[in-house]
Amino acid sequence: MIRDRAARTHLAPVRAVAIAAGVFALLFRPVAANAAPPVKPQQVSSDPFTNPTSQHQTEVEADNFSFGSSSVVATFQAGRFFSGGGSSGIGFATSTDGGGTWSNGFLPSLTVFSTPPGPFGRATDPTVAYDSAHGQWLIATLACAAPPGTCFTATSITVSRSPDGLNWSAPVILASGSQDHEWIAGDNGSGNQHFGRCYVSWADIAGGVLATSSSDDGGQTWAPRASATGLFAPQSVVQPNGTLVVVGVTGGQTSFYNADSSNDGGATFTSAQISPVVGTHGSTGMRVTPAAGIEVDGGGKLYVTWSDCRFRAGCSANDAVLSTSTDAISWSPLARIPIDAVTSGVDHFIPGLGPIAPRAGVRPMWCSRTTTSPTPRAPCAPAG
Repeated sequence: MIRDRAARTHLAPVRAVAIAAGVFALLFRPVAANAAPPVKPQQVSSDPFTNPTSQHQTEVEADNFSFGSSSVVATFQAGRFFSGGGSSGIGFATSTDGGGTWSNGFLPSLTVFSTPPGPFGRATDPTVAYDSAHGQWLIATLACAAPPGTCFTATSITVSRSPDGLNWSAPVILASGSQDHEWIAGDNGSGNQHFGRCYVSWADIAGGVLATSSSDDGGQTWAPRASATGLFAPQSVVQPNGTLVVVGVTGGQTSFYNADSSNDGGATFTSAQISPVVGTHGSTGMRVTPAAGIEVDGGGKLYVTWSDCRFRAGCSANDAVLSTSTDAISWSPLARIPIDAVTSGVDHFIPGLGPIAPRAGVRPMWCSRTTTSPTPRAPCAPAG
């Protein structure tokens, strides 16, 4: 269930950064080549749940996706449970005017706290994508066992659909058992053989593999899953040429950041190593893991980032690091994003990337704090 989603953003021409401190807020700024106007926080949602088993007025681990010139949907957990993982419900916030105004709500028929109620006891790890071929917004969620179960008892992968980002269907269940870390991506390249195919990839814990299921009808039905090498905390994108690329961390005695790619619509996968896992400086008091994040720019170039301490003496702090590829097979040597000096004593974590559509390039962002501070030095903010 651990996923640093707050760093993920897609830009098309709006930029979204999700930060929460009791409530959920989005910071928006227009994308411009040489301009960076001040961001203005907007509260776009608040936790409506009241069950005593959750910490309320919390909306966390957000994901967002924008498509076209003005539409963006964000999704997030609301009412995070004190123990056992998961939250009371999954929220959404939708803007159709580039972040000027927002509408919000919560997915129906998902948890016992939803309106109307659903079969699951709690939910977590929401991630959102858009299917332009079928005009559908899709939110994938990790739904957890009915009460008194928890997210450590049993889990299911679900997808909720919406034609407008406001009115959402009851969830479709893709898989149940011991699942985790799902991610959703859509093929919006109109010239591709698989244009309109959407993919959900997740970690099958019991099977020890990466599972991927696809849909060709806007998320109504899903094909039997295909399996690839086991990846922890997968994230995925689809290149303009239709290649699905999933990144994550392998297990075993020696772990690697790997990329699994499929150029046949998710039927088979080729695995490539990006870099060995070296280490990470622990962020005391913060729920942070060095999971890999991936983005693709308008030209099809892939960018993968995570937090890593290999460039700091004695693993004294983390840097945001970056590797790139055009084919998901050959990856550039890992590079440190030069935010500051390696002797700065500042820890950088939860890095994310925003593609500056439709042109080539991405813009990184991250959280920072001094290594001696028990709290963040500054909120997560765009940088670079």
